Amino acid sequence: MNVFPKGKQICGNFVHKMKKLIIKFYLLIIVFSSVCGIAIYFLFLRLNFPVSETKYIYIYEYNKDFGSLCRVLEDSVGCRQIQLFKLLAVLRNYPENMKSGRYAIDPDMNNRDLLNRLRLGQQTPVRITFTSVRLISEMASRITNQLMIGEEQLLPMLKDEKLCNSLGFDTTTIKTMFIPNTYEVYWNISAEKLIERMKREYDIFWNESRLNKAKNMRLSPIEVSILASIVEEETAATDEFPIIAGLYINRLYKGWKLQADPTIKYALGNFSLQRILYSHLEVESPYNTYLHEGLPPGPIRIPSIQCIDAVLNYSKHNYMYMCAKEDLSGRHNFTVTLSEHLRNAERYHAVIKKLF
Repeated sequence: MNVFPKGKQICGNFVHKMKKLIIKFYLLIIVFSSVCGIAIYFLFLRLNFPVSETKYIYIYEYNKDFGSLCRVLEDSVGCRQIQLFKLLAVLRNYPENMKSGRYAIDPDMNNRDLLNRLRLGQQTPVRITFTSVRLISEMASRITNQLMIGEEQLLPMLKDEKLCNSLGFDTTTIKTMFIPNTYEVYWNISAEKLIERMKREYDIFWNESRLNKAKNMRLSPIEVSILASIVEEETAATDEFPIIAGLYINRLYKGWKLQADPTIKYALGNFSLQRILYSHLEVESPYNTYLHEGLPPGPIRIPSIQCIDAVLNYSKHNYMYMCAKEDLSGRHNFTVTLSEHLRNAERYHAVIKKLF
């Protein structure tokens, strides 16, 4: 009996079934790959943060809470699929390893990009500035408003005599260490690191050229800054800076009292005073330059770089007196003799009496 035809049929059926299985297998692979591809796309690559411009999120050291972060991403950034972000974050073990900081969310950012930035602590630096500051508390507040640290962390350090001495200052002159400029720092910088940074910037600012100029004036860098603080309070006309600086240098060299009205305002703690009265000149304070010779013990504001350099490059002249101009422009008349000064003062006071 011939069995080969039947054997051929069985073999054919087997091959046919195998082909079907292979096709199904490949179809499953295609479907699985497609599903995985779609999942990967939505999980990793799809833009999940619909912002038209860069926005920033802040993670505080004392509140590294993943749930709070997710709420911020939804409420402030408009995250499309927060569950996908959460899933990827959990897969990458991020909730247990959050880092404080200020992080940028860009318009073209996906979940993977953001998580990489958060996990690695890749912050965007902040640019801090502090100008027109008179009091140490005001400076601490101005700086900490721009950073994670609070005023209660920075201010006690600036009032710590031992720390200030270690930096070459005291609690009265520590303000002169802060050179007003724009600095890039990380938002979560500590108070200690911030002070270290400001000291480095101070040392860079006081280069050999500036130090030599101060030495030739027989003043220390701190004294230059103190004098600059008075000059800058005297006028808003920057071209008068070197003239006024030269006038006060003349007075210092001759042993005269500076008799600077801005020091009276500082001594009284009243910076809005429009007129300095004779009664004001009697206030007992080391900052009263009508009572005490020489420079006050500390700056009456943080002087600008422009004013510090104006003092270092002061105008050499014989002026000993200055009086506000009677046109109330904010500028000054400068004189050599007291008699000239008194005439200028009389004209100025005549105008003031009409106004008050």
